[in-house]
Amino acid sequence: MLLFKFLATTIRSSLRLEWARDNFITSLAALHPEINYIGIEKYSSVLIRAIEKQEDLQLPNLKFLRFDAEYLPDIFAPGEIAHIYLNFSDPWPKDRHAKRRLTSSRFLGLYDQILADGGIVEFKTDNQPLFDFSLESVKESGWTLLMQTRDLHHSEFANGNVMTEYEAKFSAIGNPIYKLEAVHDRKA
Repeated sequence: MLLFKFLATTIRSSLRLEWARDNFITSLAALHPEINYIGIEKYSSVLIRAIEKQEDLQLPNLKFLRFDAEYLPDIFAPGEIAHIYLNFSDPWPKDRHAKRRLTSSRFLGLYDQILADGGIVEFKTDNQPLFDFSLESVKESGWTLLMQTRDLHHSEFANGNVMTEYEAKFSAIGNPIYKLEAVHDRKA
């Protein structure tokens, strides 16, 4: 009931969705109290850390859900989400597992069902093959790239970047961080 009350009081264009792996979503929620965030995660063991941190912080604009991303359209109404953050998701390196990648055309289709007009998918990774796959998937799925970089921390897009724990770890050992933002124009 609390989640539905949270959603009911949300201005649709301000609701943002992120996988709840680390401190990224709590940092965003603290920086932007005017925006509501929902962290999702498939596995309880991963979600527990985020929930424990939220219990300490008590951010009123942050909630968590445990479910598989394939059920996004069953949870959220069309146009209900303004922004989806995909940070350092599993690359599923084998070709036969490509449909499981969160940037596959299958998942982009799911995001399109719940994103508001002009809604953005933002993706970060340290995995170059996954990034290359994602660029191709975005293009093949009819989405428009708003930005892309193959070295986020040494680019014009570094200012204002909120780092994830994985990002800090990989960046510290010299790995470049790849990032893209895409939007699907339904009128096209």
